[in-house]
Amino acid sequence: MAALPSGLLEACVVVGASSDKLRDIYQSRSNELPLLEAEVLQVHAPPFVSKETNSSQVIAPAFSRVQKRRSFIRKKKRDRSTDTLPNGDSVSRPEGTSTTEDISVPKDLDLIALPQLCFPGGLQLASELRDDSYHYLVFTDLFGNRTHGVVVQYYRAVQSFHESLTQNGGRPRTRLYAAFAVCIISKFPFYNALRDCLSCLLVQLRTSRQGDFEETVKEFSAKLSLVPLPPPGSLHVSFSLRPLQVVLPSREDPDGPLVDMDLHLPLLCFSHTVLLQVLSCLLQEHRMVFFSSDWSKLTLVAESLLLYLQPLSWQQPYVPVLARGMLDFLMAPTAFLMGCHISHLEDVAAETEDLILVNIDDGIIQSSWSDTVDLPSIPVAAAESFLSRAECLQIHYDLDTCHTGAATDVNAVRFQRRDWQRRLNTQIQNIALELVVNTFRGVQDFLNHQHRVFNSEEFLRTREPGDQLFYKKVLETHIFHSFLRDRLNRKLDAFSRMEQKTLNLSHRNRAMTESPRPPLMPKTRSGFRNHTSPNQKLSKRLGASLPNLDQPLNDAMASFVFSSHRAPAAQKMSPDAGLKSPPKVVRVFRLPEFPPPLSYHYVKNYYSDMVAALGKALNATPPDDSALLARYHYLRGLVNTVSNRRLDALEDFQSLYKTDAEIFPSEMVKSLVDSMPNAERIQAEKRPEIKGLIGRVIRDQEREREGQENRPEEAAVKHFQLPKKFLHLEEFVKCVQESGIVKDQGTILRLFDALTVGHQKQVGPDLFKDFYTIWKETEAEAQEVCLPASVLERMETGESVFKLSSSVKTSRGVGKIAMTQRRLFLLTDGRPGYVEVAQYRDLEEVKVSSSPFLLLKIPSLKLRVKGKREPFEANLKAETELWNLMIKEMWAGRLIADQHKDPQYMQQALTNALLMDAVVGCLQSSKAVYAASKLAHFERVEVQMTLPKTTTETLKHKINPSLELAAPQPIEVLYYTLGHLWVSLGGGKVMVFDASSWSLTHTCQVGNARLSCMLAVSGDQVWMGSEDSVIYIISMVSMVCNRQLTDHRAEVTGLALDLDKYSHKVAYSCSAEGTVLVWDVPTLQVRKRFRLSCDRLQSVHCSGGMLWCSSRDSVMEVWRTGSVKSRVHLPEPQRASFSAVVLLSEREELWGACSDSADLHVWRVKDTARASQRVVLPDCSGCFCMIPVKNQVWVGAAGRSSVKGKLYIVDPERYEVLKELQAHADRVTALCSAEDRYVLSGAGRLDGKIAIWKKMQTTGRLQEYLQIPSSRLSADSRVRTPTIG
Repeated sequence: MAALPSGLLEACVVVGASSDKLRDIYQSRSNELPLLEAEVLQVHAPPFVSKETNSSQVIAPAFSRVQKRRSFIRKKKRDRSTDTLPNGDSVSRPEGTSTTEDISVPKDLDLIALPQLCFPGGLQLASELRDDSYHYLVFTDLFGNRTHGVVVQYYRAVQSFHESLTQNGGRPRTRLYAAFAVCIISKFPFYNALRDCLSCLLVQLRTSRQGDFEETVKEFSAKLSLVPLPPPGSLHVSFSLRPLQVVLPSREDPDGPLVDMDLHLPLLCFSHTVLLQVLSCLLQEHRMVFFSSDWSKLTLVAESLLLYLQPLSWQQPYVPVLARGMLDFLMAPTAFLMGCHISHLEDVAAETEDLILVNIDDGIIQSSWSDTVDLPSIPVAAAESFLSRAECLQIHYDLDTCHTGAATDVNAVRFQRRDWQRRLNTQIQNIALELVVNTFRGVQDFLNHQHRVFNSEEFLRTREPGDQLFYKKVLETHIFHSFLRDRLNRKLDAFSRMEQKTLNLSHRNRAMTESPRPPLMPKTRSGFRNHTSPNQKLSKRLGASLPNLDQPLNDAMASFVFSSHRAPAAQKMSPDAGLKSPPKVVRVFRLPEFPPPLSYHYVKNYYSDMVAALGKALNATPPDDSALLARYHYLRGLVNTVSNRRLDALEDFQSLYKTDAEIFPSEMVKSLVDSMPNAERIQAEKRPEIKGLIGRVIRDQEREREGQENRPEEAAVKHFQLPKKFLHLEEFVKCVQESGIVKDQGTILRLFDALTVGHQKQVGPDLFKDFYTIWKETEAEAQEVCLPASVLERMETGESVFKLSSSVKTSRGVGKIAMTQRRLFLLTDGRPGYVEVAQYRDLEEVKVSSSPFLLLKIPSLKLRVKGKREPFEANLKAETELWNLMIKEMWAGRLIADQHKDPQYMQQALTNALLMDAVVGCLQSSKAVYAASKLAHFERVEVQMTLPKTTTETLKHKINPSLELAAPQPIEVLYYTLGHLWVSLGGGKVMVFDASSWSLTHTCQVGNARLSCMLAVSGDQVWMGSEDSVIYIISMVSMVCNRQLTDHRAEVTGLALDLDKYSHKVAYSCSAEGTVLVWDVPTLQVRKRFRLSCDRLQSVHCSGGMLWCSSRDSVMEVWRTGSVKSRVHLPEPQRASFSAVVLLSEREELWGACSDSADLHVWRVKDTARASQRVVLPDCSGCFCMIPVKNQVWVGAAGRSSVKGKLYIVDPERYEVLKELQAHADRVTALCSAEDRYVLSGAGRLDGKIAIWKKMQTTGRLQEYLQIPSSRLSADSRVRTPTIG
């Protein structure tokens, strides 16, 4: 049978005093009631019901997994006639001798320590009946896996055979009560639900006969083993355990925690300030002990606090309840989190050192060496935001419900309270998550994913001075190390989502350009950043989805983004913002009533009823509610798995791809497939969807095995360290990238040449240390510059000082020359003032001259500026040559950036200039300036990078999606939807840009393979065809990809949209081996499939009731039934293959292009047999993509000359090239049109950029065209679909 995940019940254990001890105490006449030793009396663990098969395999129909088991020895009476009943009943037959019993228990269940934990204060008899008491346990194994327990202590009278003597004249005895504990052990923290279950069990025990005690507990345990756990999402599961209806809540997302407790308990126990102190101590991993007089508070408060820190996970020893015999655990030298009874507080404080003591009852925190705690606090900005939000929480249920009437139904009251608690828990989790995000925001900026390095020193330097001690301690903890590992693995968890959601626009614009170092501006404290909600941004964009690129956008973007690398402060929002979020709709699936006799056949019928109920729920759910459908399919698949209906289970799990692939149980499906007998495999081959699922599971297993062999160690997180040996080129590149100074390999190669001028080609550790130190010191010195207000008023928004000279004499006075990313200005001495020197684009000449002084000639720097008669001259003395190099590089970078409309060139020039400064500072030799000249890149290539006038007039802006990567990535697909540009890079990475500012808004990971095509099928869905044969569906609202279509068996190369004869929306997809699928968009079901005979099918489109399919060897006109009406081939002498095809419907023409030819071929649609018209593209080696834009055809190609990437604008009226544009440094791989106003082009790996072009205006009437996209081509989603003929 397939392996199941852990179910609700791991085991149910009954703990109490042995009957022998109870009899002895009862028979003794002592008035003192001693403490007793608790023992395990019963252990109940799955399987409870099973059926032996002919293959000697046991089928156990229970959702709780059948665990590996081991033996456990407990005492037992040899003679059944002398056995003692579980409640203490005994008979007067002392001749019964004691023996032992070897029982089978789950392997990972520790029954040795369990009795102490069930009675942490000791087991003691009572002379009067006491109330039931509940508490909670957490067990942690050596690997950090946690198991949870809920314990109820209840008292029953100890009755004896000797009591009958009182009726025969004997002396009456005092009645005694003994405590018994029932502990439910589960892998999941269902604290409230399991407490409800135990409450129902006690009702049954009180009304049952004493002899039925063990059978009652066993039946209760068996029922819990039949309960399926709800999948992550908004579907809960409920079941009846009379008199209560018990609800199992689901976790919100697959990686999130399961919450079934009252998270506001710490807010009731501590003031907000003390609560922050406790959280700070947890983050710093101190040795902490919680104290309370109530055992239940210890676990509930500790668990709540750890949930506050999510997704950071406590990595140290964790024992929230210590029995009195376990206090020696507190002597452990490592960090830990433990809990004790309040009676041990003084002893623990006196006998242990370096402990943080948290008194839950009094709501105070202290240390074992002092009554106060003097430790680093959580950063002020994050703490203030938390305090303002926490003040607005309504944590008192009675205040919230005082306006409601009294309920007469206990389950209705419980439902109302549970719903209130769920909403409050969500608010608390949001506030706590924001606290964590505000505390660790920006960590991602100091990670090097390629080498798995965290630059902790640089991260600390960007923190506020008063917060640095806190961060120094936190950075050394295991909890932070685990958090870093998740960031390096690019884990998309709650932290990542909230950080992305609350990033302001300036930080997102780093996708276009990035400062080489934090901007050097005076430090100010103006409070939190202003926050704009996504809804407000959307409303502002509705009127203008695209920016006006006729204005000089690149300057504005550059100046705006250069300031974005500063460590962002916490966001300032109104105190109640986010607390009153729209409530999520939660549905509850009610399980059928448990079968009375728990035999195999009755249990099998019970599962059949559950499958039928889930089928009804599926039929009643609308198709557009895919999330709810997925949860029902998951539950039904789980029930079918337990019922041994493997094929039905696989069919349900296959449906998860179309509804919500995030909850797909990969391990369970692999186990199902592996456990299938041959007969079932033959049946599975006849069911296409199951056959495809099995094939995918096998392929995934093979890829996983290959990946494990080649995968680097993901757990390792390194901190940057200066080298201790000589570095050759490869090691030098790695070390510089790890340091965070530069990522671009080309720049690092030039830096290596500069540092090794006149030496052996290796960099010594001392030289690297000097270079790194000077880089950091120069940065720190400039940070200390305090610019007066009069100077700040002259500078533009985002403009920063990056280099400041020493005080020098100039032709405009004495002062310091300041270099920003835009200009040079003089900061005058004496009374600080501002004297404009020049903006880089206005420079006409930069040279070194000499000024006579007495008999000496002092070198000086002379600048000639447009519009100014007199040159600017500065006596920079020894710095003259360096400033000459830096200014020339900045001047050349500005000119190239203006020509190419690419602000990154200016950024690169600034990086080069700052590296020159550091090289000269560390070499301190006569060759230092010559060495720095090796970094003057743009000054040397300025002439080669000059663009023709036609290109500069049409080009408006450039974006670099690969900016934060070590090397450029090819642009695989470009696609435009209203307000958004979708960009696909290699390996399934998708970046989404806001088309109103071309700023990055989202980054999504869509599978791990290259994407081939995109299509918006509705206002919320974008389909993406992938090389791994899957169509991924991403929501444009949530930007989450959790649905997949897996019916193809080869690379998905094309997508198209159309209406059928009943005006229902249908989608077409094609794959490389020739298969075409027709999809019903609302239900995501395959209506029809057929296969075309061709060489690599590349695209599909529909027009006039026909499909047009392009392959390498032909273009096919296909009936919707799948039969080919006609084929179009390239002319006989032409041995090339099609790379892109466009259909111009108004002209009834078919245009085709080839990847190794400069010719465009044009056919008349009505007569494709006739010879084609040919358009020759000048200086072209091949075409790779082509789109129609109104009355033009744009072709992306590769050039034959030094210009590798070219765009051709062709006039279809005259079959001639209107413009030839020098677009990229590599071939053009993707094109798309944005609202017929702009055309966007993407280039290959050597360039990796996106160019934005203004559409060329031509004369003639407006025409509309229909595109058949190639495998890397996507059309404007707003173009109408005309008919042909």
